[in-house]
Amino acid sequence: MAIELARTQALPRPWGVVDLRPWNKVGNSGISIGEIWYERPGKPTSNPSLLLKLLFTSQPLSIQVHPDDAHARAIGLPNGKTEAWYVLSAAPGAKVALGLDRRLTQQQLRKAVDDGSISDLVAWQAVSPDDVIYVPAGTIHAIGAGLVIAEIQQRSNATFRLFDHGRQRELHIDSAIAVADAGPAHFQIRPNPLTDQRTLLVSGPHFVLERIDLAPNSSWCLEAKRETWILVLSGGAVAGSFDVAAADAVFAQSDNVDIHAGTNGMVALAAYTGVGPVPHLLRRLARPGSTDARQPQMVQLPTPLPRARTASTSSRLEIAK
Repeated sequence: MAIELARTQALPRPWGVVDLRPWNKVGNSGISIGEIWYERPGKPTSNPSLLLKLLFTSQPLSIQVHPDDAHARAIGLPNGKTEAWYVLSAAPGAKVALGLDRRLTQQQLRKAVDDGSISDLVAWQAVSPDDVIYVPAGTIHAIGAGLVIAEIQQRSNATFRLFDHGRQRELHIDSAIAVADAGPAHFQIRPNPLTDQRTLLVSGPHFVLERIDLAPNSSWCLEAKRETWILVLSGGAVAGSFDVAAADAVFAQSDNVDIHAGTNGMVALAAYTGVGPVPHLLRRLARPGSTDARQPQMVQLPTPLPRARTASTSSRLEIAK
């Protein structure tokens, strides 16, 4: 059983930004930070299955792809890497890429990488705040400049670069081509309201991502039987014994989290392991002196997103976007 206030780790990246406000209270660090990772405090006996992070981009990231579970296990890793993005802020014209604009053979993909034309073949699309993008393993993808993104992913460091905008970092062409689905990809996910408070954003084979909207001064119990991460986007609350505000995150597992929203309410992302949304994730608590605690609302569970199909071969690993 655990309810913990997540600690943060800031990671320098060549494509990062110096001023992280309002998503980091430190403000201007003088160092280009590209990622903030949320981790369990202390020394847990095992790592969580999911990794929650924030991404900050002043330049385009590399064009890359991640392996699926089967490929990862074939090379000695516990799992592959599927991820989802929630756009927190976007400069005018900011874009992300998902998949290619047409289907290529492996030979055509290799040629596009060799001559650099891969940068023109990825399917770029403008994004706005609150957009959601699902990135199954095997999907060729990239993130453009001018974005702040919340990302939830399988905990894996396996990243194979196809193109890196002249940064002279190592590419992993053979590994990337072996695992890539070299064709178009389904782009944005349409949010699906489950209750007045819950909106389903992603339901895949590895995790579920929801947006939670709690009214001012309301009280709730969140069921966290599965590994669960809660990232506050706006407003604030008392979650368990912790005061949380925008950019704070809570980790919970095998426990229930009492959440008392503040005077401005609270908007948050909730990500948890497993297939399909939890039917009774939220239960409204009775007001002090009242005995009419409300039962959780029933939700209609949608069909999980399909797995991406990828090839399997040996490959090298890189911890980088």
